[in-house]
Amino acid sequence: MTRISGRIVTPTAVIPGHLDLDGTEIAAIVPDPAAGDDVIVPGFVDLHCHGGGGHTFTTGDPAAARGAAAFHLGHGTTTLLASLVSSPFELMRSATEAYRPLVAEGVLAGIHFEGPYLSGARCGAQNPAFLRDPVPAELAELIKIGEGAVRMMTIAPELPGALEAITFLRENGVLAAIGHTDASYDQTQAGVAAGATLGTHLFNGMRPPHHREPGPVVGLLSSTAAVELIADNIHLHPGMLAFAARSAGPDRSILVTDAMDATGMPDGRYELGGQEVVVADRVARLAEGGAIAGSTLTMDVALRNAVAAGLPLVEAVAMASTTPARLLGLAGQVGSLLPGHRADVVVLSADLTVKRVLRAGSAV
Repeated sequence: MTRISGRIVTPTAVIPGHLDLDGTEIAAIVPDPAAGDDVIVPGFVDLHCHGGGGHTFTTGDPAAARGAAAFHLGHGTTTLLASLVSSPFELMRSATEAYRPLVAEGVLAGIHFEGPYLSGARCGAQNPAFLRDPVPAELAELIKIGEGAVRMMTIAPELPGALEAITFLRENGVLAAIGHTDASYDQTQAGVAAGATLGTHLFNGMRPPHHREPGPVVGLLSSTAAVELIADNIHLHPGMLAFAARSAGPDRSILVTDAMDATGMPDGRYELGGQEVVVADRVARLAEGGAIAGSTLTMDVALRNAVAAGLPLVEAVAMASTTPARLLGLAGQVGSLLPGHRADVVVLSADLTVKRVLRAGSAV
């Protein structure tokens, strides 16, 4: 039996006490007012990550994927989707085949295709050369060869065939996300009605809201879909982060990193989806055009920034762990500090800096 003491953040409260682990599972929470000042939270669940520590998910290289997953595990992310960017179908297929064993092994929780069925007008740092309308045969083949490894895809709902593609994804157990879109409010709501359950990095890569055409931002916030929020204080002003999170609530708000391989690395020149990226003072931008190109964020920093923006700790932890775990269909397994859940635990100091990470009860 392993015992971890401090302020334990459960889905409903912060409980001073001891978290008892029995092998790979959480056995009990034992209240104790004198348990100490460490903050104990569930392992983070990142649904949108392109790489980190000098390693990328975007090329389909399994060795690089292991390196990126290990880097983020050190920052408390115990459940992770490998996000690719818009690519030729050959790369999408080969990456699916390459990452399928890593999903079976538990290194990855699945694959997220951010594109290529996205809006050219809102492509951001996506390579416009690879954008196209949804191709049903491509979707069917990826799902078939993935054997459950493909967990999420971002689509612009206004594209021809997009609503049918969203419904197909939903029917095959894949999360459909709305993003990189120039959709109207009505087109966005139609995407949710077709089966989309998530908005990819809300505000970023989207038509901005206007009081006479609310567009995808308000379309998503006023729907049943959850929304991703990049809490790096670059993609979103802290006030906008807090506004969006309060509008959607912690059950529909998700913290993501959108991290690229430059995360944790020195400033310099990097590559994303065949395009050169320059990183300076934490900010990643395309060398040509200057669009923001992913982030250099880790989930522990995202949690700190969410709390600093004024969100209660219990809600911020739900956004970093509980809510994304539920969307992935992993509620009852990971994402919460409750008896019977897998012992994915992050021990933070009082200022929310990572001190210790355990995955399935084993120290990282």
